[in-house]
Amino acid sequence: MADKIKSVLAALLVVAGIAAFYQLEGQMALLRALPVIVGMLLGGLLFWKTEPGGRLVLLCREARAETAKVVWPTRKETTQMTGVVFLFVVIMALFLFLSDKTLEWVMYDLILGWKQ
Repeated sequence: MADKIKSVLAALLVVAGIAAFYQLEGQMALLRALPVIVGMLLGGLLFWKTEPGGRLVLLCREARAETAKVVWPTRKETTQMTGVVFLFVVIMALFLFLSDKTLEWVMYDLILGWKQ
């Protein structure tokens, strides 16, 4: 129950910061942005202290650790795969163009007898 109250309070802090932004309409941009930043920081800190917030932090840490394990392709491999994809796109474009023109010729010239 305490986590729910903390989560609601965290959301209210963020909403209060956004509401203050709109209440300070005639002020400088920095003065208007300050309540939003403070509201988001305080709301984030309060949410971090809840059980779901702790799980979110743990998830982020684990995701960062998994990202570090990824073997990223080299520049040469990236260039080669980009070339393969580009070649495939060109071949597919030619195939579709030829298929379209062939079907057009069959339908209009042979079957319907419409000469273009």
